[in-house]
Parts: sequence; C-alpha cells; structure tokens
Amino acid sequence: MNINERIALLREDMRREHLSAFIFPTSDPHLSEYTADHWKGREWISGFNGSAGTAVVTLKSAALWTDSRYFIAAEEQLKGTEYQLMKLKIEGTPTIAEWLGSELTDMSDKEVGIDGMVNAASMVKELEADLRKRGGITLRTNYDPLSRIWRDRPAIPDHVVKLQPTEWAGESTQSKLARIRKTLREEHADGMLISALDDIAWTLNLRGSDVHCTPVFVAYLLLDSQHTTLYINKVKLTPEVEAYLNTEGVGVEPYEDIVKGLKDYFEYNILMDVDEVNYTLYKTVKRQIVEKESPVKRMKTIKNDCEIAGFRQAMLKDGIAMVKFLKWLKPAVEAGGQTEVTIDKKLMALRAEQPLFCGISFDTIAGYEAHGAIVHYEATEESAALLEPKGLLLLDSGAQYQDGTTDITRTIALGPLTEEQRRVYTLVLKGHIQIELAKFPSGISGTQLDVLAKQAMWHEGLSYLHGTGHGVGSYLCVHEGPHQIRMEWKPAPLVCGMTVTDEPGIYLEGRFGVRIENTLLIVPYKETEFGHFLQMEPLTLSPIDKAPIIKELLTSEEKVWLNDYHQRVFDTLSPHLSAEESEWLREACSPLI
Repeated sequence: MNINERIALLREDMRREHLSAFIFPTSDPHLSEYTADHWKGREWISGFNGSAGTAVVTLKSAALWTDSRYFIAAEEQLKGTEYQLMKLKIEGTPTIAEWLGSELTDMSDKEVGIDGMVNAASMVKELEADLRKRGGITLRTNYDPLSRIWRDRPAIPDHVVKLQPTEWAGESTQSKLARIRKTLREEHADGMLISALDDIAWTLNLRGSDVHCTPVFVAYLLLDSQHTTLYINKVKLTPEVEAYLNTEGVGVEPYEDIVKGLKDYFEYNILMDVDEVNYTLYKTVKRQIVEKESPVKRMKTIKNDCEIAGFRQAMLKDGIAMVKFLKWLKPAVEAGGQTEVTIDKKLMALRAEQPLFCGISFDTIAGYEAHGAIVHYEATEESAALLEPKGLLLLDSGAQYQDGTTDITRTIALGPLTEEQRRVYTLVLKGHIQIELAKFPSGISGTQLDVLAKQAMWHEGLSYLHGTGHGVGSYLCVHEGPHQIRMEWKPAPLVCGMTVTDEPGIYLEGRFGVRIENTLLIVPYKETEFGHFLQMEPLTLSPIDKAPIIKELLTSEEKVWLNDYHQRVFDTLSPHLSAEESEWLREACSPLI
C-alpha cells in the first residue's frame, strides 16, 4: 500500500468519525524523541522517516512540518504524495493551526482529531486554544485511526530489561528516589508520574532495548509519598530484575493499568510535567495537578563521579575505534569500491571490538560531497554514493557502551578540495574551537554561548539553523536535555558536571556540508568575586582533519587550542594502539604551525 492509498484509507475513517483533519506527531505515549516501530504513525502515513516532524491530513489536502535538518530529505521522501512541505522557522511558513484555519474554511464538520495518548498535555492545550480562535475549530483527542487502518502495525516491544550496575550508575535507586521525593516536597507535591523513558531507566538503574539505538524500555513510574510503582509488561522482567525491584521497594503492575493507577491515586496532589506527560493521562487524574518540570530531567544531566569515569572510558574506546577507522579510510577509498554504507559498517565493526559495546547511539550520518549537505542524511544501499579520492566526507556517528554514550562528527578530506570547501571547513572549525575556549559563569543558558560558534561564519554571510549543542546521556539517550546550546532561547542553565556537544556546521545544498563535533564535560574554571566560572573539557578523543584548514584564518589562540587538543588525543590513545597505528596518529596530531 503506497502513501496515497494510506491517505485515502484514513479519509474514509475520518468521514465515518465526522472529522475534517487528523494530526500525526512524531512521538509515543512517553513523548520520546525516538520511538518504537509501533508508534511510528507519522512515518507510516507520510513516508517521511526523519526524527522530527508533524503530518496533517484533511479531507482534501495534506502537509508535513519539519525543521531545517530534514528539508532536503523531506522534499525527496514526499515526492509523489499529496504532502506539501512546511519548513519550520522559515518566514511565511504557517503554523498547523493557521493552515487548518484556512483549509477548513468551507468544511461543515470543523472538528480535528489528534490522539491524546501520543501528544503532550501542554501541546494539546495550546493547540486547542489556537484552533478555537480560527473559526471555532474543535479538537477531539480520544480517537486513534491507526488502530483500525494500520493493519500490519508492529506490536509494542517486550524486550528484556537489564540491570545497570552501580559501578556505572554511581548512585542507588533508593538514593535517587529519596532525592526525587525531597524535591517534590520542596515543590509542595505529594507524588509524581514519571513518563519519560530515559528518566525511568535512570531512576531505577535499569536499561532496555525497546527503542532503536536507545537503551530504554516502555514503562511508567508512579510515585506517591510512600510507594513507587513500575507499570510495565511483566514479560520484560527476569527473576533477577524482579528481585532487584523488590529489594529497592518498587512494586510492579501491568503497563496498561497506568490509567487505573492514576484514577486510584490517593494523595492530595500530583506533579506532572505537561511537556512529558501525554494529554490522555493528564486528563485521567482527578487530584490537583502541580504543573512543574520533572525534577528527574535535570538530576540526570549532572553526572556523578562514576558516570564521568564511565564517559572517559567510553570515549577512550571510541577514540581507539575512530583512529583505526581513519587510518584505514583514505587507502580504502583510493583502492576503490567504498560507499557511504560500507564505511559505516567498517566503523561499527571496529567499535564492536571494544569492551562493553552495546550498539550504536544513533543511525550513522555518512554524507559524501552533496549528501553531506543533508543534515540528517541516512545512506541506504540504493542511495549510497561511491567515495572517490577527492572532496569531503561528513561522518556523524556514535556508540552505546555500558559505561557511556558517544557522539562525534568529523569532516574528512578524501583528496583535493576546492577553495570554497577549505574556507567553509575552516569557518566551522573556528566556531567549534571558540565554544571550547569559552569561559562563563555557572548557570547561564547555552543560548548565551551560541554566537561564539557562529560569529566567524556570520561575517561571511553563512550560518546554520540546527542547535550547536545538546546534552548526552550516561548509557542513555544521545540527545539529553533540557540544556542546549542554540540560537533560540532555552533557559535551562549550564552547570558543572553536565555533558554537552559542540557541533557547528555549514551546509551548501547540492555541493557539500561540514560539521565538526566533540562531546564536552562542563568543569570548574575559577572562583572570583563575581562568582563561579566554568569551562568545557573535550571528552571526545579523535584527530580533527588538518588537511582542509586555511591556517591564515585561524587566530594564534585557535591554533594553540588545536595543537593542545591533538597532543592530548595522541598522549591518551597511543598507548592503546599498535606501533603502526600510533605512528599514523602522531602525524594526524602533529602541530599546526
């Protein structure tokens, strides 16, 4: 069944329900960034497989909203369908409510459907108010057409849950629960519903494999002042995990009983993060709701000593794999036959040789030349470009190790480059270095640092629309918030112990793209009469290609940073490499004069 046939099937169902439109988000009941196949409804109805986007289908039209990372990919994937691409943050692009207001003008049934189980309470309430202003459009939230029309829909995953040893977690579950309850008391809340899957995994020191590349499991965690209950499909629990949960004082109930659990909740009030709890569960609660951010969200972003040690070990292993890969790459390309897919497989195989490897942390982005300009490009056997000994390869990849999660991008010269490629590469490198040179007061927002990554490229009339940096989980989600470095205002503070990436880029459609990324740890800098100042230490250990650099564009300070970074990479990795690999790394890390 092709996409247009699926749309036709949906419209038949919409007519039976007297709906004029239906909205499909990219989320599951836990509002996850990456979802299990069972909840990939937006992809099923539109054909667009990016990690961010919303599809809307009316009885006569269809549109898909996504951000700049996916503009090129979405245009390609939506070809031959009814969908009109709506480019977020581009002037003239209507909001979903604005578009529906114009599309439904002549409709007799001005009711829009949205599944309340897979949409955040905050989003639904905002959309409901916005639609009401546009000709009295109403919103229905208790209907999921996919349950009827998606006939081969994958089941909800039921993979086994595993313990995350305290050796890597660094804190017991009982200690974490005590800290959470202390924060709840400070917020005058008697309990809370933890819905985000990574928050649940972190709190319970458990990991799973229900979601591709992300070691989480499908569940809810409900706390009151005395009790903790995990709502989960019990087939996921081994006797060892069941015994562990019992020891930690965590009760277990079936996953589907969460609605009953919320109805039976007996405390005076309950904290709910309306950005993380879906609308259906939010409306189920009959007690007073304290609408506050989940305290777990910020707790897990500040890494303890064991987690930091784990990150360092994971980055060491990842660096070894990267050096072996980079040493192999250019000779392999010169010998011929390498594609974007084959190099991805090679890198994964090298990572898999490392201890505690548990898989990749996201699907590798290997973009050669023009494909490098597609920010979240994912090569297939059909689309994969043949690599030649010229031009640029953008390689964004990462791994899950039981002791840490990695995320690294390198842009590599495979041979001769144009002057434009060298200039763009150097501007991106300057932005990358400026972030890592930053010194800043504790508690500022990443928004206040974003300009450092873009200042040099702005002088050339160049920029990028994606974020400059995001948090990274401790053997958890590769994208962890709420803190970020980006142009849009994000008030989450940057504090000591957080991880954050540094990944500026420039993308020239149809030509090439450049991105350079390290994962960083926020560490102390100095105490002064003006407070506690911080800086960022690179955790990532891998050489940055010097071949494309226009040396004259780098300041003396930037050259010193690059040379110091490369010396650290060599000193840390070389004892773990063969003599031949170490000699290759010595040259790759030689000083830029």
